Amino acid sequence: MNTSAPHNKSRGLARVIPGVAASDGAGVKLRRSLGNSQNVRLDPFLMLDEFGTENPDDYIAGFPPHPHRGFETVTYMIDGRMQHRDHLGNVGDLGPGGVQWMSAGRGVIHSEMPQQDRGRMRGFQLWINLPAAEKMKPASYRDIPPAEIPVHDLPQGGRVKVIAGTTTVGAARIEGPINGATARLSTDPLYLDVELPPGSSFEQPITAGHNAFVYVYEGAVAIASRDGERPLPAQAAGVLEREGDTVRIVASANGARFVLLAARPLGEPIVQYGPFVMNTREEIETAIRDYQSGRLTG
Repeated sequence: MNTSAPHNKSRGLARVIPGVAASDGAGVKLRRSLGNSQNVRLDPFLMLDEFGTENPDDYIAGFPPHPHRGFETVTYMIDGRMQHRDHLGNVGDLGPGGVQWMSAGRGVIHSEMPQQDRGRMRGFQLWINLPAAEKMKPASYRDIPPAEIPVHDLPQGGRVKVIAGTTTVGAARIEGPINGATARLSTDPLYLDVELPPGSSFEQPITAGHNAFVYVYEGAVAIASRDGERPLPAQAAGVLEREGDTVRIVASANGARFVLLAARPLGEPIVQYGPFVMNTREEIETAIRDYQSGRLTG
């Protein structure tokens, strides 16, 4: 259990968003929770996709070159390998445990293609919105290998991997490679991957005012609060209550693996058309014209 600091109120489970079967790219099969419709978001999180299969027919076609504007994409690989290429000349090989953090800004054209023709491929892609003031900034890309992502053992067994933000286990403060302040990310994201043995628990402070959710990808958990515990099954996103300064997550009798995400909401209007996320319909129409005319990345 993470015993970082005393707390006043634990955030309970406000709602559950089941992952639904979907496909994207050139037919990659996945499960989409946040973002399965444009009304199912959690500011500033736009979408969370989980992909996971041992059938190469489900992933082999990959994600050929496609555009983005106005938000960030975070790809986290658990099993398998993909290669990122973009119009800026970046090439990144994403293997087990690695992360790619890309800010599309005013525009990027990139591809994500499997580097295997058999075996298991499993991971997540997260979309995080950018504020209006940053939607037209230059695109940027960072490849984060597993060696740069700290993993810390938990007192009750299991472990926590810190991709973004910080956590505290006992006297140890663990900071991920993506830090909102030093990376100048307006949303100040927290991104943890946690594995718990049966019946154990994990506790994490959540910054006041930030939105947060838990997505279970193995086993099941319960989200604790002063009103009791509410179960959260696998392949579902559990949106946490807005009030409270911590979350306590308890693994089921079979243990659990989950990601915990939190970030500062932007409170701005969202207009989305496929790979473009802006604040107004006029900005979307501009993005479409820019892409069609070759000016999206200019």
